[in-house]
Amino acid sequence: MGQDQTKQQIEKGLHLYQSNQTEKALRVWMRVLEKSADPAGRFRVLGCLITAHAEMGRYKDMLKGTTVSLQLNGQVSLSMGNAFLGLSIFQKALECFEKALRYAHNNDDKMLECRVCCSLGNFYAQIKDYEKALFFPCKAAELVNDYGKGWSLKYRAMSQYHMAVAYRKLGRLADAMDCCEESMKIALQHGDRPLQALCLLCFADIHRNRKDVQTAFPRYDSSMSIMTEIGNRLGLIQVLLGVTKCWMIQKELDKALESIEKAQELAEGLGNKLGLLKLHCLCERIYRTKGQQRELRDHVVKFHECVEEMELYCGMCGESIGEKNNQLQALPCSHFFHLKCLQANGTRGCPNCRRLSVKPGYV
Repeated sequence: MGQDQTKQQIEKGLHLYQSNQTEKALRVWMRVLEKSADPAGRFRVLGCLITAHAEMGRYKDMLKGTTVSLQLNGQVSLSMGNAFLGLSIFQKALECFEKALRYAHNNDDKMLECRVCCSLGNFYAQIKDYEKALFFPCKAAELVNDYGKGWSLKYRAMSQYHMAVAYRKLGRLADAMDCCEESMKIALQHGDRPLQALCLLCFADIHRNRKDVQTAFPRYDSSMSIMTEIGNRLGLIQVLLGVTKCWMIQKELDKALESIEKAQELAEGLGNKLGLLKLHCLCERIYRTKGQQRELRDHVVKFHECVEEMELYCGMCGESIGEKNNQLQALPCSHFFHLKCLQANGTRGCPNCRRLSVKPGYV
C-alpha cells in the first residue's frame, strides 16, 4: 500500500469513526497497519487505533498498539537521524541514532538494530573515526548472520556495503573490494538501483585510491547516471567529489574546479554543509597549487566557517574533527571529542554544553 492509498484509507477510517461506525473504522485502520509500508502513515494510524481502543475501554488492545507504536518510534528516530546526517547536523543525528538503538534493544528488534548499525557506520565514516565506521557495519553483519534467515537479503547487502566503505578508508582495498562485490551481487539480483549506485561509487573510489583513474572514471559515470535517475542528490555530491579528486591526480585543475562548481550548487541546494566543507578543502589545495592567494584565503575562511557552524571541532584541544582519521568519543549529550583528549583531561561535564549555556555578557 503506497503513501497516497494509506492516506485515503486513514481518512476513510476517520469518516467512519466520526459517524460512530467504530468497528468498521477499526477494521479499515487494521488493514492499513498490516499492508502499509509508509512509516508516517503507520504512525498516524496507530494513534487512531490507540485513541479508539481507549474510548472503548479495550485496554489490552490499546497496550498492543502502544507497543507497536514504540517500535515504530525507533524507525522514525532512525529516519530522522539519517535526515540530520544528510544536513550535516551531527549532534542531532547521533541523538536520533542512539534513541533508535535504545528502542531496538528495549523491544528486541534485531532488524532495526541492524539498520541503525549501518547508519552509525555511515555517521562515523563521515566524521572520520574509521575504527567505529568499521565496527558498526560488522555488528550489523553479525546480526544478519545470527538472526536474519527470514530477512530480506538487502540487510546483508547494506552491511557489506558499509564495511566496504570503512575498509577503503582504512586502506584495506582488497577487503573493500570483496565486500563491495558481495553487496553489488545482491543489489543486481534484486534490482536495487540505489544500492547499485552506491556500490559503483565505492568501486570507483577504490580504483581512485589505487591511482587507477582510467578505471575509476567509467564507474563514477555509471554511478552518476543511476543517482540522477533515482534523484539522489547527496549521492551526486559524493560522485562529483570523487571525480574532482581524479582530475587532481591527473593535474587537470580547471576540470577539477568545474566538478567542484557542480557539486557546490547541489550541496547548497541540499543544505549539505559537510559537502561544502570538503569542497572548500579541495579548492584550498587547488588554489595553493595555482598560487592564487586571494582565492586560497577565501576558501580557508569558508572552511573554518563550516567547521564552526557544524561544531566539527574538539571542545578540548580546539582542533577540527573530520580532517583525518581519529578515534572519537561521544558524551551523553551527543557532543563528541577526540578520545585521547577525554582520556588525557577527563571531564565532569561537556565543555561544549557549558560554553553554549553561558549567557551573552558573561564571557
